[in-house]
Amino acid sequence: MPKTVGVIGMGYVGLTLTAALARKGYTVYGVDSSPHVVEALSNGRIHVYEPGVEEAFAEHLGSTIFISGTLPEQPLDAAILSVSTPVDLSTGTPDLRNLAAAAEAVAARPQTLVVVRSTVPIGTSRKVVLPALTARWGEGVRLVMAPERTIQGQALRELVELPQVIGGLDQESLEAGAEVFAGLANQIVPVSSLETAEMVKLSNNCHTDLIYAFGNELALIAEQHGLDPLEVIRATNVDYPRPDLAKPGYVGGGCLSKDPYLMIASTERQPFLVGQARKLNERLPAHVAERVIELIRATIGRTEGARLSVLGWAYKGWPATDDMRGTPIADMMPLFRAAGLEVFGHDPMVTDEVIRQYGGEPVSLDKAFADADAMLVINDHPDYRGLEVEARLASSGLKVLFDSWRILDEAAVTRNGVRYAGIGYTAKENVV
Repeated sequence: MPKTVGVIGMGYVGLTLTAALARKGYTVYGVDSSPHVVEALSNGRIHVYEPGVEEAFAEHLGSTIFISGTLPEQPLDAAILSVSTPVDLSTGTPDLRNLAAAAEAVAARPQTLVVVRSTVPIGTSRKVVLPALTARWGEGVRLVMAPERTIQGQALRELVELPQVIGGLDQESLEAGAEVFAGLANQIVPVSSLETAEMVKLSNNCHTDLIYAFGNELALIAEQHGLDPLEVIRATNVDYPRPDLAKPGYVGGGCLSKDPYLMIASTERQPFLVGQARKLNERLPAHVAERVIELIRATIGRTEGARLSVLGWAYKGWPATDDMRGTPIADMMPLFRAAGLEVFGHDPMVTDEVIRQYGGEPVSLDKAFADADAMLVINDHPDYRGLEVEARLASSGLKVLFDSWRILDEAAVTRNGVRYAGIGYTAKENVV
């Protein structure tokens, strides 16, 4: 029988969960503390881009999706906490006030199963959420941790297809949590404790950060020797029966830029790898910006007043998103401004207003090629992968093209007399 649940927090995690549950027949009461978010969602205006969410709201809003600033009076099968748990990146300190407030709000209602879905340091469900519930409800609290592990662009599919890990305060909690999610996920993976489930989520994202960091480390080493890191990585991976190496690239987004700090905050002793991997990945955008500035200076003899087109302002291009959390351009722009560059911006998903907020001048793709001295391709959106650079460069004044993901036709770029480079790489015939 379909469940009736409350989802507290209508950010990316809560919004996608609400849509996915409604598509599976659940009745969902979505709650957010922002009147603007409540008003927009109540009228079907979706503030987070994710394929399928807008369609789910169009179909179910008012029938099985209800949006408000507070939970309803009627009983719920579960209250799911999906509020943000931001990290102060200057100190690495998590801010759990949203989670504590959400727990207090749920505790003020009749007792129900409480599900922590927010990503948190290990021990948070027991130390922060549980005391708020027991203070109001006393004994018999049912509490589970059920982490969200989807990728942007595929969330509604992955909420069904990915195994749902669930850790409970006790066996009764675990069984109740499994029952709630059984109607959504194809597979339930019970684990022995709240803390185990918390660590599962952090482990997934820290491992991903580590994998990408090693690819970036190889690129920086290859750069020092004038080697092509992609050639090294491809040859390393060919028919070798151990885990493949990842290509170099930027590592941003709401999870990978935050969760390593949550893992570090979970430990009494500083981890050996997690923090170092994060530092390397955080350093990469500035390193690329410095390299772009060097190439412009060496090619046209100056940077002051030079025009740079930046393609791709969202933190990633595929699956497509408009998410600016952890975007490389945030760390690049101060360096570009200091060098005196005029920065043009284009992104198929990001609005002109956001590009301006980050210091760029929005332009069309045609003008990005026609009016600039240099170009930096930051993400790999399909519109950029499909670029016919030969034709565009024939009538362009570009002198430098830095292709971060190496998605463009290098030979076509260099045939047109344009210096071509990527992360850890500069084309041989164009070595500066």
